[in-house]
Amino acid sequence: MSQYDCLVIGAGFAGAVTAGELARRGNKKVLVLERRDHIGGNAYDRPDRYGVLIHQYGPHIFHTNDQRVFDYLSQYTAWNGYQHRVAANIPDEAGTPGQRLQYPVPFNLTSLETAFGREEGKRLGDKLIAVYAAEKKVTILELRQSSDPEISALADYIYDHVFVRYTMKQWGQRPEDIDPDTTARVPIFLSRDDRYFQDKYQGLPTEGYTPLFEKILAHPNITVETGCEALKRLTFAGGAVLLDGQPFSGEVIFTGQADELFGFRFGPLPYRTLDFEFETWVERLPGQLTPQGCVAMSEGDFYQTHGTVNYTVDRPYTRITEFKRMTLQDLPGVTTIVKEFSKPYSAAPGEIPYYAIINAENNALYGKYAALAAQYPRLHLLGRLAEYKYYNMDAIVARALALTDVLLGG
Repeated sequence: MSQYDCLVIGAGFAGAVTAGELARRGNKKVLVLERRDHIGGNAYDRPDRYGVLIHQYGPHIFHTNDQRVFDYLSQYTAWNGYQHRVAANIPDEAGTPGQRLQYPVPFNLTSLETAFGREEGKRLGDKLIAVYAAEKKVTILELRQSSDPEISALADYIYDHVFVRYTMKQWGQRPEDIDPDTTARVPIFLSRDDRYFQDKYQGLPTEGYTPLFEKILAHPNITVETGCEALKRLTFAGGAVLLDGQPFSGEVIFTGQADELFGFRFGPLPYRTLDFEFETWVERLPGQLTPQGCVAMSEGDFYQTHGTVNYTVDRPYTRITEFKRMTLQDLPGVTTIVKEFSKPYSAAPGEIPYYAIINAENNALYGKYAALAAQYPRLHLLGRLAEYKYYNMDAIVARALALTDVLLGG
């Protein structure tokens, strides 16, 4: 190990960006150890058997207002310019049985007209604009605090139909157990801009995320080992870090689970995990059989109207994503979707911890692991799992760049 200056555990955004910067800017020799048999972390993508570029661990849409992050990643990829749009799909309780409503999320002026009819929805929208101003994002809390009973009732409708039941499925919580601060931040956008994000920069890498990671890690100073159980090779003793039983004096950047790093000494940190059901749909021509493992499309090249459709009320899955709408691939007659199911993380084989369950008790438990890590000055916890926080991709890249700034002296 004397040939390496730095050890990075994990080859997702946190680990790859840190390794790339240490190698290029710092001329450091970096060893990257990755548990999976591929790089890219949860952003890993690959073509399925029909050529549809799928995101193996759920949809990843890049968006940011951070100029440094965008410029950094743009060294390694061009962007396809995709603007993410999400629709909520719910039963029409006031309409014909079996009929469904589909409207933009976050809830906006178009959503109002879909939910309440064009005239009534426009009247409600005009009323909100008169009170709060156009193009503003108003929270559920603000609307509920209105002295106008019609506005507060509207807040209750949006909360119940768009937010709370979706959140119950996503987090496995009752409404009364959902963090009130989270509820308060749910926005209503007084605009007809139906994009899910309003960030300056949006899109997906034109060739995919995996080629982006390959380019970041393609440096002679970087060695990547995949399919490697790093924690079986890493031990801590007397303030020293040992790799393969030998002291390692360089910087160690760890991007995995903080509790697992220390053998769950204080108990496991709770997470939510996801199950994915992939389906490929093909256009069946007269006299042809549908390929094995596929479902026939009745017409057209797409399964749904948006890249992502949320099912907030009456389906076991939380959302369906159609990859072709995000990757902008030209693949006539075939499309692949994924249905997403949320459930508690049990650490069973194959399960992946996706989302930290943030509350005071869990933060206190994480604090014990963070304090233990702090006893090793050259050990750095970086990323969603290591820091027990939720970060978007751009925030992880920003944190990785900031860490390398510190390690390289600014």
